[in-house]
Amino acid sequence: VQLQASGGGLVQAGGSLRLSCVASGKISGVNRRGWYRQVPGREREMVATILNNGLTNYEDSVKGRFTISRDIAKNTVYLQMNSLKPEDTAVYFCNQKTVYEREYWGQGTQVTVSS
Repeated sequence: VQLQASGGGLVQAGGSLRLSCVASGKISGVNRRGWYRQVPGREREMVATILNNGLTNYEDSVKGRFTISRDIAKNTVYLQMNSLKPEDTAVYFCNQKTVYEREYWGQGTQVTVSS
């Protein structure tokens, strides 16, 4: 099973982007879906996660600006990013974690926010 992320691009500060992540098949036992981001020289950090019961968690700097959602029937997870800032510039990765502690990663999509 592969995760395919899309929706990144170049946007001006204050703009919006919507990232999508589609799974090529069903992953058994998924209990958490999420988005992470990474800039060169820094560790990958959690941006937002959503559990099967709908409970969400956000990194402090994106609270109130980003929204994670999922369409289980379409095997798709979304990240709506509003009021983007230059410090949001990073490669964004989607992730799925199972109850068996296995993790799946997408290939990453570049988000660049110009000032």
